[in-house]
Amino acid sequence: MLSSQAKDLIAQGALDEKLVRLYACGAEKAEYYRGRLLRAVERFEELFGSGREIRIFSAPGRTEVGGNHTDHQRGRVLAASVNLDVIAVVAANDGTAIRVKSEKYPMDTVDTAKPEPEEAEKGTSAALIRGISAAFQHMGYNVGGFDAYTTSDVLSGSGLSSSAAFEVLIGTIVNDLYCGAKESALKIAQIGQYAENVYFGKPCGLMDQAASSVGSFITIDFKNADAPKVEKIDFDFAKSGYALCIIDTHCDHADLTPDYAAIPQEMKQVAAYFGKDVLSEVDETAFFENIAGLRKTMGDRPILRAIHFFGDNRRVLDEVTALKSGDFEAFKKLVIDSGRSSYMYLQNVFSPAHPQQQGVSIVLALCQRLLDPRGGAYRVHGGGFAGTVQTFVPVDFLPEFIAKMEAVLGKGSCHTLAIRPEGGVKIL
Repeated sequence: MLSSQAKDLIAQGALDEKLVRLYACGAEKAEYYRGRLLRAVERFEELFGSGREIRIFSAPGRTEVGGNHTDHQRGRVLAASVNLDVIAVVAANDGTAIRVKSEKYPMDTVDTAKPEPEEAEKGTSAALIRGISAAFQHMGYNVGGFDAYTTSDVLSGSGLSSSAAFEVLIGTIVNDLYCGAKESALKIAQIGQYAENVYFGKPCGLMDQAASSVGSFITIDFKNADAPKVEKIDFDFAKSGYALCIIDTHCDHADLTPDYAAIPQEMKQVAAYFGKDVLSEVDETAFFENIAGLRKTMGDRPILRAIHFFGDNRRVLDEVTALKSGDFEAFKKLVIDSGRSSYMYLQNVFSPAHPQQQGVSIVLALCQRLLDPRGGAYRVHGGGFAGTVQTFVPVDFLPEFIAKMEAVLGKGSCHTLAIRPEGGVKIL
């Protein structure tokens, strides 16, 4: 469809029904999303020319719901896509160059004729683009060039994984333009992970990409690293009577890399005691029977973190069961139990190297005070030590809750989200 025709279609409201479903919002919000698409098309025309055949794509951010620090031990997770996303207006070109201009960032230009990793690109979005296009080429697809303008409302540093959303977006674009949309959502997620591991240089797991690509609530069992089991969970969160609120604690992530790295290292230390690579391969009963020997070998913290793994890994199954049966009360209790386990055993709520910076702990204490009497739920979100707290707040209490939290943390600290029913998609 020509860009001029696309603008007319959007302006006339022809996509409103699709947008309301995609963003899990009321009809009154369609105007906002309509305007966002129109501005993106106009910006594409300014950058790459008008009168071109365009397509529009979207990939969402994600929230980790259950299984805190279980994925790197090839355990289970529960995650969900959210109604914040990165969108792209795209047109194929006749060459081999992929040109991606993301709002507020310089243009990335990648030549698909040069699929090998480039050392100078490590840690950049260009590396992700090159890695994704190369992965499709390795699968036998003839990947050509395209021009794209992207804009994102996925909050950077929020634990909602803006990087995975970008990877899924690029993968969805290539799959549609050059692969006949043959590859599955899970395959696109795996391609994104490959690009981040090999080209970008970050040893991430698959949870972020899978949640963004598949969409809605999903559970993933990573026991088989080469073929993780992904299941989409049929639960209509919009009818639960609760809002998902992510709270920014405004803690600094700087100097926390050793804290993050210590968690998988210590868990694998416990696994190695039993001759295994990761904790999902260790028998839980054998672990508890050998705690005395473990303490002599490695001290206490690795053991406590392993205790968290076994509990949270099992808890994911219970959370999935609760959602499938529509028992949101049981689900909320499990969310709180997971958060307490992270605080007590995983110990990723604050850094022992920075004891005066305990923003996550403060926010959790305030959440307990405000939400316990109202039946809400709360937990540390994602990696921990800094960053965000995840809450489930009764809808009728949400305005008061936000006002009281932001009186402490500042305006704009609370982000109310919805669970998006779809992952990476072509909108038009």
